[in-house]
Amino acid sequence: MRNILVVEDSPLVLKILEHLFRKESALQPIFCASLGEAQVMLESSASLFFAAIVDLNLPDAPDGEIVDLVMAYQLPCIVLSGSYNEQRRDQMLLKGVVDYVLKESQHSYEYAFRLLHRLESNSQVKILIAEDSEATRHYIRNVLTPHRYQIIDACDGDEALRILKEQPDIDLLLVDHSMPGLSGFDLVKLLRQKMKRHELIILGLSADTKGSLSAMFIKHGADDFLRKPFCPEELNCRVMSTLERRDLMLALKQAAQFDALTGLNNRRAFYQHGQLLFQQAKAGGRDLSVAMLDLDFFKRINDEHGHASGDAALIAFARAFAGAFPDALLGRLGGEEFAMLSQQDAAALSETLDQLRAQCASLKYALGAPPLSFSAGIFQGAPDDLENALHQADMRLYQAKHQGRGRNCWQ
Repeated sequence: MRNILVVEDSPLVLKILEHLFRKESALQPIFCASLGEAQVMLESSASLFFAAIVDLNLPDAPDGEIVDLVMAYQLPCIVLSGSYNEQRRDQMLLKGVVDYVLKESQHSYEYAFRLLHRLESNSQVKILIAEDSEATRHYIRNVLTPHRYQIIDACDGDEALRILKEQPDIDLLLVDHSMPGLSGFDLVKLLRQKMKRHELIILGLSADTKGSLSAMFIKHGADDFLRKPFCPEELNCRVMSTLERRDLMLALKQAAQFDALTGLNNRRAFYQHGQLLFQQAKAGGRDLSVAMLDLDFFKRINDEHGHASGDAALIAFARAFAGAFPDALLGRLGGEEFAMLSQQDAAALSETLDQLRAQCASLKYALGAPPLSFSAGIFQGAPDDLENALHQADMRLYQAKHQGRGRNCWQ
């Protein structure tokens, strides 16, 4: 739970904010109506707050004094204003506020909440600034720092390349077009074409007035382009929007690959990775083991204890399954059916499955529900075809069920 200090005196704005906060279970607002109330709250409890949303013009602070107060406690500060004043906006941004948001519409307040959510995740985002101008690097750092990013500087393309090799977890690269040594263009081409860094977000920068430059940057692999000089809001919006697009793509990839309930590989991903492992094992002359598992009497759990208990059983089993076989390829193929691909031999797999079965019998997944049990069939042999290996394991699973369930069959 993140506590958010909200300093606002307008009943209408408060009503809108209260409505939006009710939708956000992870954010807890603490409302104050004046500078005086906020000062008392911060003097006693500043360390409890994650960020602040403040009205620029309060009855006892008409000239934005609330911003100075909040920032004195080093809290990220989102400013709300009922009127647009470009000079005042620039002053606020130079002070280091997160953003200056006009009270124009519902969308404006929703944007403020987007900023809060990004502040939560930004501390895990690493940004590399590759720029030969020290003044520009300093300007970009000052603009981005209030958003809590991890920021790294490079004074030319060669240093940027070295840092990217040493720190592969960098999320976003801001790169100038013209730098000593390796140029921005060449760095982008190298990253995209030779190093295959397709997951890295790249924003090109240039003071060149040629209109074709932005297109050239993007054609070489950049995700976006900014022409210098740019205002703080433009930089923040471009960075935030590209990160949000990246997060959306990762979420789509996650949904396409992993089972939503258990977090294991889904059928499609299991087959895709399994076929690759089969090809590698065949090329290396190695045996592989394939196992098919099925929870015993799962329909009874659903019928007698409800589908929520059935889901809890699947989640508990999948967690134990993953813990027992950390080096194997695991998947949920559908319903209560699971599969595994491993380099262990069948005897070793069977022994570990027995240990897993004993662990599952003691799992508490729903009040009054029966102990979890599963049957398993294992096939070991020279890799030929994944589908055929799964079929052989499935036949052995059928034998295990026919022999009374709660056992493995591998011979």
